[in-house]
Amino acid sequence: MKYYLVAGEASGDLHGANLMKALKQEDPEAQFRYYGGDKMQAEGGELRKHYSEMAFMGFTEVILNLRTIFRNMKACKADVLAYQPDVLVLIDFPGFNLKIADFAKEHGIRVAYYISPKVWAWNQKRVLKIKKVVDHMFCILPFEVDFYKEWGMEVDYVGNPLLDAIAQFRPDADFKKEYRLENKPVIAFLPGSRKQEIERLLPDMLSITARFPDHHFVVAAAPSFHEAYYQQFIGAAKVTLVFGRTYDLLQVADAAVVASGTATLETALFHVPQVVVYRGGAISVAIARMLVNIKFISLVNLIMDKKVVTELIQEDCNPELISSNLTQVLDGKEREAMLLDYRQLSAKMGDAGASERTAKLILKYFKNN
Repeated sequence: MKYYLVAGEASGDLHGANLMKALKQEDPEAQFRYYGGDKMQAEGGELRKHYSEMAFMGFTEVILNLRTIFRNMKACKADVLAYQPDVLVLIDFPGFNLKIADFAKEHGIRVAYYISPKVWAWNQKRVLKIKKVVDHMFCILPFEVDFYKEWGMEVDYVGNPLLDAIAQFRPDADFKKEYRLENKPVIAFLPGSRKQEIERLLPDMLSITARFPDHHFVVAAAPSFHEAYYQQFIGAAKVTLVFGRTYDLLQVADAAVVASGTATLETALFHVPQVVVYRGGAISVAIARMLVNIKFISLVNLIMDKKVVTELIQEDCNPELISSNLTQVLDGKEREAMLLDYRQLSAKMGDAGASERTAKLILKYFKNN
């Protein structure tokens, strides 16, 4: 079968790569064309556009980059139409992908959506649109099945693909030695993969390093940026920069400061106590606070339906609160309580195999149908 995949950010690239690997096992004649990143490209096929040219964060940023977004969308539609895939596989990234789904449906191209848009967070009536333009939805959060059922839509729960990536990970026993991290506890900084979030969060993260002289600080850098880009923020701060080694870093970290997003769940699944941070544009955040109807922003808290990790949002994302909350999770009762919640989270998430289950279902629903 011919598959066209669209992933618009780093997490989508990771999940897309694992899905491609699983599809090749189920379908030896699989052909791939995609919008994605380095991990998907390593699985073969043809990369048409890298996600680093596509990801914009927040309402204001999207508005400021509308011309680029529309240009990318027009190019993607034309490419999908030219390729004529047996199935279009859309991975998260709803602002872009739901419009691609609408276009594909108009042209008789079947649509699979892997990793549901967060329609349960705001504008729930989008489910009505999804029902019209998506043939099959594959969800990775257990509560999404009941949510869609309330709107009369049957979806498949496949488990969470992060468990696949973690199960495949083999830690490097020499990681600490390689980066000279052996003599002190390690604190990881995960500032995200998008330019906007890195520039808003990394300076606040770096500003706390002098307050913890007995710790090593390591920044998980996104492969889509160069060292010189990060050095403009790091300056004289005593930190280590690591590219493409986030799991090795989490394997040895004693605590972490993490940008809200998929990385918060990854950090929890590695059982690393964390502080979650988020800072967006003032207008974007003001709009979000009016529209979003969820209690938490981190996946850890959403899945557990309670506060497990502290979320420092906007004005609370400052060096003083980051430092004080980091101190609490480095030692003592707060750390132990978080680790206990992490064990319950791991049990709730279940086993690896989301990519394989999704690949099997795609073949079941779309091959020869």
